[in-house]
Amino acid sequence: MNAVFLDRESLDRNDLDLTAVETIVEHLTTYPQTTPAQVQERLRGQDIVIVNKVVLGREALEAHPPRLICVVATGVNNIDLDACRDLGITVCNSQGYGTDSVAQHALCLMLALSTRLLDYHQAVQRGDWHRSTQFCLLGYPIQELAEKTLVIVGHGTLGGRVADLARAFGMEVITAARPGNTASDDRKPLSELLPEADVISLHCPLTDATRDLIGTNELARMKSTALLINTARGGLINETALADALQRGVIGGAGIDVVDGEPPDKSSPLLLQPLPNLIVTPHSAWGAREARQRIVQQLVENIQAWQQRQPMRVVNA
Repeated sequence: MNAVFLDRESLDRNDLDLTAVETIVEHLTTYPQTTPAQVQERLRGQDIVIVNKVVLGREALEAHPPRLICVVATGVNNIDLDACRDLGITVCNSQGYGTDSVAQHALCLMLALSTRLLDYHQAVQRGDWHRSTQFCLLGYPIQELAEKTLVIVGHGTLGGRVADLARAFGMEVITAARPGNTASDDRKPLSELLPEADVISLHCPLTDATRDLIGTNELARMKSTALLINTARGGLINETALADALQRGVIGGAGIDVVDGEPPDKSSPLLLQPLPNLIVTPHSAWGAREARQRIVQQLVENIQAWQQRQPMRVVNA
Protein backbone atom coordinates (compact mmCIF):
# COMPACT_ATOMS: atom_id res chain seq x y z
CA MET A 1 0.00 0.00 0.00
CA ASN A 2 1.55 3.28 -1.17
CA ALA A 3 1.14 6.61 0.60
CA VAL A 4 2.29 10.12 -0.28
CA PHE A 5 2.57 13.20 1.95
CA LEU A 6 2.22 16.18 -0.38
CA ASP A 7 3.24 19.01 1.95
CA ARG A 8 5.14 17.60 4.92
CA GLU A 9 6.88 20.93 5.56
CA SER A 10 3.55 22.49 6.57
CA LEU A 11 3.38 20.14 9.56
CA ASP A 12 6.85 18.79 10.27
CA ARG A 13 9.74 21.15 10.93
CA ASN A 14 12.16 18.22 11.27
CA ASP A 15 11.04 17.76 14.87
CA LEU A 16 8.33 15.10 14.50
CA ASP A 17 8.51 11.30 14.53
CA LEU A 18 6.70 9.74 11.55
CA THR A 19 7.97 6.22 12.21
CA ALA A 20 4.51 4.96 13.13
CA VAL A 21 3.17 6.11 9.75
CA GLU A 22 6.01 4.41 7.89
CA THR A 23 5.34 1.10 9.64
CA ILE A 24 1.68 0.80 8.60
CA VAL A 25 2.15 1.45 4.86
CA GLU A 26 4.37 -0.38 2.40
CA HIS A 27 5.95 2.79 1.04
CA LEU A 28 5.72 6.41 2.15
CA THR A 29 6.85 9.19 -0.18
CA THR A 30 7.08 12.69 1.28
CA TYR A 31 7.46 16.05 -0.39
CA PRO A 32 8.21 19.30 1.45
CA GLN A 33 5.74 21.15 -0.77
CA THR A 34 3.60 20.45 -3.82
CA THR A 35 2.56 23.06 -6.38
CA PRO A 36 -0.79 22.89 -8.20
CA ALA A 37 1.03 21.78 -11.35
CA GLN A 38 2.61 18.84 -9.51
CA VAL A 39 -0.50 17.48 -7.79
CA GLN A 40 -1.84 15.20 -10.50
CA GLU A 41 1.44 13.44 -11.20
CA ARG A 42 2.17 12.94 -7.51
CA LEU A 43 -1.19 11.22 -7.00
CA ARG A 44 -0.29 8.57 -9.58
CA GLY A 45 -0.16 5.08 -8.05
CA GLN A 46 -0.99 6.23 -4.52
CA ASP A 47 -3.52 4.49 -2.30
CA ILE A 48 -3.32 7.05 0.52
CA VAL A 49 -2.78 10.79 0.19
CA ILE A 50 -1.70 12.79 3.23
CA VAL A 51 -2.23 16.52 2.88
CA ASN A 52 -2.50 19.70 4.87
CA LYS A 53 -3.22 22.66 2.62
CA VAL A 54 -2.59 21.44 -0.95
CA VAL A 55 -5.76 21.72 -3.03
CA LEU A 56 -7.13 18.41 -4.32
CA GLY A 57 -9.68 19.20 -7.02
CA ARG A 58 -11.90 17.00 -9.13
CA GLU A 59 -9.65 16.93 -12.21
CA ALA A 60 -6.62 15.62 -10.33
CA LEU A 61 -8.68 13.17 -8.28
CA GLU A 62 -10.42 11.75 -11.36
CA ALA A 63 -7.09 11.32 -13.13
CA HIS A 64 -5.50 9.36 -10.28
CA PRO A 65 -8.04 8.61 -7.54
CA PRO A 66 -6.55 7.45 -4.23
CA ARG A 67 -8.58 5.31 -1.86
CA LEU A 68 -8.04 7.43 1.24
CA ILE A 69 -7.23 11.09 1.85
CA CYS A 70 -5.95 12.00 5.32
CA VAL A 71 -6.03 15.72 6.06
CA VAL A 72 -3.53 16.60 8.79
CA ALA A 73 -5.68 19.54 9.86
CA THR A 74 -9.29 20.11 10.83
CA GLY A 75 -10.34 22.25 7.87
CA VAL A 76 -11.04 20.40 4.61
CA ASN A 77 -12.00 23.30 2.36
CA ASN A 78 -9.03 22.42 0.11
CA ILE A 79 -10.58 19.05 -0.75
CA ASP A 80 -13.36 18.59 -3.34
CA LEU A 81 -15.57 16.48 -1.08
CA ASP A 82 -18.26 16.06 -3.74
CA ALA A 83 -15.70 14.57 -6.11
CA CYS A 84 -14.47 12.28 -3.36
CA ARG A 85 -18.00 11.00 -2.75
CA ASP A 86 -18.52 10.40 -6.46
CA LEU A 87 -15.22 8.52 -6.71
CA GLY A 88 -15.62 6.55 -3.49
CA ILE A 89 -12.66 8.19 -1.77
CA THR A 90 -12.77 8.30 2.03
CA VAL A 91 -11.66 11.61 3.55
CA CYS A 92 -10.57 11.83 7.20
CA ASN A 93 -9.33 14.85 9.12
CA SER A 94 -7.67 15.63 12.46
CA GLN A 95 -9.60 17.00 15.42
CA GLY A 96 -8.93 18.53 18.79
CA TYR A 97 -5.16 18.17 18.54
CA GLY A 98 -4.31 21.79 19.33
CA THR A 99 -6.64 22.57 22.22
CA ASP A 100 -3.94 23.28 24.79
CA SER A 101 -1.60 24.95 22.31
CA VAL A 102 -4.24 27.37 20.98
CA ALA A 103 -5.76 28.01 24.41
CA GLN A 104 -2.44 29.01 25.93
CA HIS A 105 -1.77 31.24 22.92
CA ALA A 106 -5.10 33.01 23.40
CA LEU A 107 -4.25 33.64 27.06
CA CYS A 108 -0.75 34.73 26.05
CA LEU A 109 -2.25 37.40 23.78
CA MET A 110 -4.59 38.57 26.54
CA LEU A 111 -1.72 38.81 29.03
CA ALA A 112 0.66 40.52 26.61
CA LEU A 113 -1.95 43.13 25.71
CA SER A 114 -3.18 43.78 29.24
CA THR A 115 0.36 44.14 30.60
CA ARG A 116 1.60 46.03 27.48
CA LEU A 117 4.41 43.50 27.40
CA LEU A 118 5.71 44.33 23.92
CA ASP A 119 5.58 48.08 24.53
CA TYR A 120 7.65 47.76 27.70
CA HIS A 121 10.09 45.38 26.05
CA GLN A 122 10.60 47.81 23.17
CA ALA A 123 10.99 50.70 25.63
CA VAL A 124 13.80 48.85 27.39
CA GLN A 125 15.43 48.04 24.06
CA ARG A 126 15.32 51.75 23.15
CA GLY A 127 17.10 52.63 26.39
CA ASP A 128 14.12 54.37 28.00
CA TRP A 129 14.74 52.59 31.32
CA HIS A 130 18.36 53.76 31.38
CA ARG A 131 17.17 57.34 31.08
CA SER A 132 14.35 57.03 33.62
CA THR A 133 14.31 59.32 36.67
CA GLN A 134 12.40 56.59 38.56
CA PHE A 135 13.22 52.96 39.35
CA CYS A 136 10.53 51.77 36.91
CA LEU A 137 8.74 52.66 33.71
CA LEU A 138 4.97 53.05 33.81
CA GLY A 139 4.34 54.90 30.59
CA TYR A 140 1.85 52.36 29.26
CA PRO A 141 -1.38 51.59 31.18
CA ILE A 142 -1.51 48.10 32.69
CA GLN A 143 -4.74 46.34 33.60
CA GLU A 144 -5.32 43.14 35.56
CA LEU A 145 -7.38 40.33 34.09
CA ALA A 146 -8.81 39.47 37.51
CA GLU A 147 -12.49 40.44 37.82
CA LYS A 148 -12.65 41.37 34.14
CA THR A 149 -15.41 39.97 31.91
CA LEU A 150 -14.37 37.59 29.14
CA VAL A 151 -16.93 36.89 26.42
CA ILE A 152 -16.24 33.71 24.47
CA VAL A 153 -17.77 33.17 21.05
CA GLY A 154 -17.69 29.46 20.28
CA HIS A 155 -17.77 27.33 23.41
CA GLY A 156 -16.61 23.99 22.08
CA THR A 157 -13.66 22.07 23.50
CA LEU A 158 -11.26 24.90 22.71
CA GLY A 159 -13.49 27.69 23.97
CA GLY A 160 -14.08 25.68 27.13
CA ARG A 161 -10.34 25.29 27.70
CA VAL A 162 -9.83 29.04 27.31
CA ALA A 163 -12.65 29.59 29.80
CA ASP A 164 -10.92 27.30 32.32
CA LEU A 165 -7.61 29.16 32.00
CA ALA A 166 -9.32 32.56 32.20
CA ARG A 167 -11.12 31.59 35.40
CA ALA A 168 -7.74 30.67 36.90
CA PHE A 169 -6.81 34.33 36.43
CA GLY A 170 -10.00 35.38 38.21
CA MET A 171 -11.97 36.38 35.14
CA GLU A 172 -15.74 36.19 34.85
CA VAL A 173 -16.55 34.15 31.74
CA ILE A 174 -19.71 34.57 29.66
CA THR A 175 -20.44 32.51 26.57
CA ALA A 176 -22.30 34.15 23.70
CA ALA A 177 -25.01 32.32 21.79
CA ARG A 178 -23.75 30.45 18.76
CA PRO A 179 -23.81 32.81 15.76
CA GLY A 180 -26.32 31.68 13.17
CA ASN A 181 -28.33 29.72 15.72
CA THR A 182 -29.26 32.36 18.28
CA ALA A 183 -32.98 31.59 17.99
CA SER A 184 -32.55 28.15 19.59
CA ASP A 185 -29.78 29.17 22.01
CA ASP A 186 -30.82 30.53 25.41
CA ARG A 187 -27.50 32.35 25.93
CA LYS A 188 -27.30 36.05 25.13
CA PRO A 189 -26.25 36.98 21.59
CA LEU A 190 -22.91 38.68 21.12
CA SER A 191 -24.65 41.93 20.20
CA GLU A 192 -26.01 42.21 23.75
CA LEU A 193 -22.70 41.30 25.39
CA LEU A 194 -20.46 43.72 23.49
CA PRO A 195 -20.85 46.68 25.89
CA GLU A 196 -19.98 44.65 29.01
CA ALA A 197 -17.04 42.68 27.63
CA ASP A 198 -13.52 43.53 28.77
CA VAL A 199 -12.13 40.84 26.49
CA ILE A 200 -13.76 39.06 23.55
CA SER A 201 -12.15 35.81 22.38
CA LEU A 202 -13.29 34.17 19.14
CA HIS A 203 -13.30 30.37 18.82
CA CYS A 204 -16.05 29.74 16.26
CA PRO A 205 -15.78 28.45 12.67
CA LEU A 206 -15.95 30.75 9.67
CA THR A 207 -19.37 30.40 8.04
CA ASP A 208 -21.78 32.66 6.19
CA ALA A 209 -23.28 33.52 9.59
CA THR A 210 -19.94 34.40 11.20
CA ARG A 211 -18.08 36.23 8.42
CA ASP A 212 -17.44 39.83 9.55
CA LEU A 213 -18.89 38.92 12.94
CA ILE A 214 -16.90 41.84 14.31
CA GLY A 215 -17.18 44.95 12.16
CA THR A 216 -17.46 48.70 12.52
CA ASN A 217 -20.78 48.63 14.40
CA GLU A 218 -19.65 45.92 16.82
CA LEU A 219 -16.33 47.62 17.56
CA ALA A 220 -18.14 50.90 18.24
CA ARG A 221 -20.25 49.21 20.92
CA MET A 222 -17.26 47.79 22.80
CA LYS A 223 -15.53 49.47 25.73
CA SER A 224 -12.67 51.78 24.81
CA THR A 225 -10.43 49.56 26.98
CA ALA A 226 -11.70 46.24 25.60
CA LEU A 227 -9.39 43.66 24.03
CA LEU A 228 -10.26 41.52 21.00
CA ILE A 229 -8.63 38.09 20.57
CA ASN A 230 -8.90 35.94 17.45
CA THR A 231 -7.20 32.55 17.23
CA ALA A 232 -9.96 31.05 15.06
CA ARG A 233 -10.35 32.33 11.48
CA GLY A 234 -9.39 35.64 9.91
CA GLY A 235 -12.70 36.30 8.19
CA LEU A 236 -14.49 36.58 11.52
CA ILE A 237 -13.22 40.15 11.83
CA ASN A 238 -13.53 42.92 9.27
CA GLU A 239 -9.86 43.83 9.19
CA THR A 240 -10.32 47.29 7.68
CA ALA A 241 -12.76 48.15 10.46
CA LEU A 242 -10.39 46.80 13.12
CA ALA A 243 -7.41 48.71 11.76
CA ASP A 244 -9.45 51.92 11.82
CA ALA A 245 -10.74 51.22 15.34
CA LEU A 246 -7.23 50.65 16.69
CA GLN A 247 -5.91 53.75 14.97
CA ARG A 248 -8.67 55.88 16.51
CA GLY A 249 -8.57 54.24 19.94
CA VAL A 250 -12.10 52.85 19.68
CA ILE A 251 -10.97 49.70 21.54
CA GLY A 252 -7.98 49.04 23.77
CA GLY A 253 -6.15 46.46 21.67
CA ALA A 254 -6.27 43.27 19.65
CA GLY A 255 -4.37 39.99 19.51
CA ILE A 256 -4.68 38.24 16.16
CA ASP A 257 -3.25 34.88 15.09
CA VAL A 258 -5.17 34.62 11.82
CA VAL A 259 -5.90 36.97 8.95
CA ASP A 260 -8.26 36.85 5.99
CA GLY A 261 -6.04 35.28 3.34
CA GLU A 262 -2.90 33.46 4.42
CA PRO A 263 -0.10 34.08 3.97
CA PRO A 264 -1.17 37.75 3.81
CA ASP A 265 -0.14 40.03 0.99
CA LYS A 266 1.31 43.49 1.49
CA SER A 267 -2.14 45.10 1.32
CA SER A 268 -3.42 43.37 4.47
CA PRO A 269 -5.11 46.17 6.51
CA LEU A 270 -3.58 44.97 9.78
CA LEU A 271 -0.05 44.88 8.37
CA LEU A 272 0.09 47.99 6.20
CA GLN A 273 1.43 50.13 9.04
CA PRO A 274 2.13 49.81 12.77
CA LEU A 275 -1.10 49.99 14.74
CA PRO A 276 -1.36 50.82 18.45
CA ASN A 277 -1.63 47.86 20.82
CA LEU A 278 -1.98 45.28 18.07
CA ILE A 279 -0.19 41.94 18.24
CA VAL A 280 -0.24 39.76 15.12
CA THR A 281 1.21 36.26 15.17
CA PRO A 282 1.54 34.14 11.97
CA HIS A 283 -1.13 31.46 12.49
CA SER A 284 1.23 29.80 14.93
CA ALA A 285 -1.11 29.19 17.87
CA TRP A 286 -1.67 25.55 16.87
CA GLY A 287 1.98 24.81 16.27
CA ALA A 288 3.37 23.44 19.54
CA ARG A 289 5.45 20.34 18.84
CA GLU A 290 3.18 18.33 21.14
CA ALA A 291 0.11 19.38 19.16
CA ARG A 292 1.72 18.54 15.82
CA GLN A 293 2.86 15.13 17.10
CA ARG A 294 -0.72 14.57 18.21
CA ILE A 295 -1.76 15.09 14.59
CA VAL A 296 0.67 12.35 13.55
CA GLN A 297 -0.91 10.01 16.09
CA GLN A 298 -4.38 10.79 14.72
CA LEU A 299 -3.06 10.20 11.21
CA VAL A 300 -1.91 6.74 12.24
CA GLU A 301 -5.28 6.07 13.89
CA ASN A 302 -7.14 7.20 10.76
CA ILE A 303 -5.11 4.96 8.46
CA GLN A 304 -5.37 1.93 10.75
CA ALA A 305 -9.12 2.37 11.23
CA TRP A 306 -9.61 2.63 7.47
CA GLN A 307 -7.47 -0.47 6.89
CA GLN A 308 -9.74 -2.30 9.33
CA ARG A 309 -12.79 -1.05 7.42
CA GLN A 310 -13.93 1.02 10.36
CA PRO A 311 -12.88 4.52 9.26
CA MET A 312 -12.91 7.31 11.85
CA ARG A 313 -13.02 11.11 11.64
CA VAL A 314 -14.67 10.78 8.24
CA VAL A 315 -15.80 14.14 6.84
CA ASN A 316 -17.47 13.04 3.59
CA ALA A 317 -19.71 10.21 4.76
